[in-house]
Amino acid sequence: MANSTPNTHFRLGLIINPLAGLGGRAALKGSDGVADDALAMGVEPQAHNRVRQTLEHLLPLRERLQILSAPGPMGADLLADMGFDAQVVGKLANPPHTSADDTETIARQMHQQGVDLLLFAGGDGTARNICNQLDSTQLVLGIPAGVKIHSGVYAVNPRAAGELVALLVQGELVRLREADVRDIDEQAFRNGQVRTRHYGELAVPEEGRFVQQVKQGGREVETLVLDDIAAGLQEEQDDNTGWILGPGSTTLGLLEAMGLEGTLLGVDVLKNGELTLRDATEQQLWEQVEQGGDWSILVTAIGGQGHILGRGNQQLSPRIIRAVGLDNLLVVATKTKLRSLAGRPFLVDTGDSQLDTDLSGLRRVLSGYREEMLYPVSWKAE
Repeated sequence: MANSTPNTHFRLGLIINPLAGLGGRAALKGSDGVADDALAMGVEPQAHNRVRQTLEHLLPLRERLQILSAPGPMGADLLADMGFDAQVVGKLANPPHTSADDTETIARQMHQQGVDLLLFAGGDGTARNICNQLDSTQLVLGIPAGVKIHSGVYAVNPRAAGELVALLVQGELVRLREADVRDIDEQAFRNGQVRTRHYGELAVPEEGRFVQQVKQGGREVETLVLDDIAAGLQEEQDDNTGWILGPGSTTLGLLEAMGLEGTLLGVDVLKNGELTLRDATEQQLWEQVEQGGDWSILVTAIGGQGHILGRGNQQLSPRIIRAVGLDNLLVVATKTKLRSLAGRPFLVDTGDSQLDTDLSGLRRVLSGYREEMLYPVSWKAE
């Protein structure tokens, strides 16, 4: 996931397509290439009003937000009008006009600067622009403002988008899913033909709920959850995939669910479905990673304060974490465990302050069979 700043503010990116939806009121079946025609017909843009509905839910949380905004009519103007502070990213290629190229350039720049969530307003064309520049490592959410909304990356309405972002900012349980980006052929649509095309997938949040593996009282059965997570990991094993599992009863339970004998307090290595190293040293882990291949690190909270790194797993050194890749560091925790933290972030203390900062922000948490939640990580307790 994207990274947060040392002050643990939630980093929110905002991009608005101010021309989105114009073609709808003008009965033009879309806005691509016909925005000027719609404006000439006297159609008033509505995208800002849609985004305003979303941002109203974030006004009480503005002190917890660090907002990166597209310039002028693509975000900064509306934020200033509503009383939000924002850092402007990028510039318009041909001001005051806006374009799809502006959206793509600014989306890429925001991802590079590290936003926890990229919030954008538009229709399927805007979703395609975002998809052209980003992949599922960047969390996104669309505010529906266009004529065509065939893509699954959009909230059901602006209010729902605001409520969902507020949950993320407050550290509530939010599930991660990959959603399709689709668009319709507008010219064919204007001729009475509906043709949609799949362009890719993006990672979007949705409210997390207990939906499986529950008994009386709606409580999870942890052994069943670990069995499910283990089944998902086994399905992903191949000749080029390796997993480094940190210590803890949760990761030990995963190995036991696979019929493997791991260590409670050590770091184990799983490759090709077999336990190739038990209680490995930092040097042994480094030698494994240096051999190449695809690696992931699985950790769980150790100690009473919720540390996922730096407490009992110092074998996972900064050089190993960087070599594996920050996006390949996954936390394993049941939803019951996450709720017990009451919104407090997982903590990191690797001994490398820059790495701790880079690891901060929303991270993926394996919480069930092919199920991932989003939860905050920080270098300092809140």
